[in-house]
Amino acid sequence: MIDELDRKILEILQSDARIPNSEIAKQIGIVPSATAERIKKLVQRGIIAGYDLRLNAKSVELGLVAFIFVKADEPVNDCSTALELAKIPEVLEIHNIAGEDCYLLKARVRDAESLGKFLREKVGTIPTVKNTRTVIAIETFKENGPLPLDEAMKGKLYD
Repeated sequence: MIDELDRKILEILQSDARIPNSEIAKQIGIVPSATAERIKKLVQRGIIAGYDLRLNAKSVELGLVAFIFVKADEPVNDCSTALELAKIPEVLEIHNIAGEDCYLLKARVRDAESLGKFLREKVGTIPTVKNTRTVIAIETFKENGPLPLDEAMKGKLYD
């Protein structure tokens, strides 16, 4: 469980992971050393999983976003297909889903031609992949947003 100060620190870091500890301390009203110690503990507890750099996908010619439903022929509790899919650089996310399909992937590629090649030469070569269904995003309005900590913690007591 995280307390109110930890929640504030996490919200600040989600909006700007490069913000100095001294600025975080000023915003939440504690000294920088205490801020640094709290952040260190959040990392140790696995609450902060890392600090990522986000690129403008279009500027590096990876403007096409595809969501791919994958049906796999594998036993229940076997995640070998997911592990193989995770090795593919274009695959940004893999979710094990309920329903007719087994996995939902989010991938980024250059264009429709690249998507076809990606599906044939990468996803389609995994032996356990039986079929795929693909949805292409026309436009993206929000991506990689911060976690809604306020909503997640409403009604819960802080430590």
